[in-house]
Amino acid sequence: MKKYVNDAVRAMDLVILEGDRATVENIEEGLETLSLMSERKVVLLPDFAPAVGKEPGWISKSDMKELVGYMENIPEGSMLIMTAGEPEDRRKKKNQITTAAGKYGKVYDFQPLGDGQLRSFIEKRFRSAGKRCAGAVTHMIMSDSGYGNKAVDYDLYNLENDLRKIIAHSGDSPEITADDVRGVISVSPENDVFAMLDAIGRNRKDEAFRLLHNLMDSGTPVYRLLNLITGQLELILSVKEMRDEGRSSGEMQKKLGVHQFRIKKAMSMTGLYSMDDLRKVMSAAYEVDETIKTGLMDGGLALEYFIANV
Repeated sequence: MKKYVNDAVRAMDLVILEGDRATVENIEEGLETLSLMSERKVVLLPDFAPAVGKEPGWISKSDMKELVGYMENIPEGSMLIMTAGEPEDRRKKKNQITTAAGKYGKVYDFQPLGDGQLRSFIEKRFRSAGKRCAGAVTHMIMSDSGYGNKAVDYDLYNLENDLRKIIAHSGDSPEITADDVRGVISVSPENDVFAMLDAIGRNRKDEAFRLLHNLMDSGTPVYRLLNLITGQLELILSVKEMRDEGRSSGEMQKKLGVHQFRIKKAMSMTGLYSMDDLRKVMSAAYEVDETIKTGLMDGGLALEYFIANV
């Protein structure tokens, strides 16, 4: 945004229309007004529902048609920017708004970086700071940061901030170490949940109990743990089904919309559980949720009972 809008006149040259303020009339009015001192007059529509095929009540079908037609003739000194989340049906990414945006402008699909891209991103940031690190340390950051996990509110912006902290933590040393990473990035609870399910699958109940208590002692809420457990089981089941269908890991990632690290971890566990076992464990996890909500058992005790009986 800073590239096009002068901070001195930001209040005048940047128009943000959210929710029901994003009417066709307001959009056109904002774009038709000339900028004062900026390169462009910018109208921003955050989380614009029509961009993912939804029809909000404040925009009629005729208004939508007008907006699509207007997008061809946006004044040269103006710019319309729309942002939107992932469509509910991933197969329906195109609609009349995105089609027009692609025809008269540009559409950017910000998918999570793949393994190679993520590794390059991390290493480039370290090189820019005059640092180096071993491949194992880079892998540690990729695995433990939480990037690419939709269950965790952690994106590329968060990762870049953590990389800056890791660089600062390393001080004058030219090399980033595992201790520098541990000093900034705490291991994601998701990793311990994966390890716990792995222990359950190998019938190592003592190890599973230890991991559960570590998670609870670290302050991870019971309901978050339960959500992570059910989410991991659902992922393992989906990966197992797709693997049996002969799907590649790339196809799985595209279909499931999760990072390759999570696919690989789930893949490594598919041999520990049969389909029947997975369904039984998932059913037991759903029963734990009901047991806690109905007050029949304390959350921690219910999770212990879950491990003991699967």
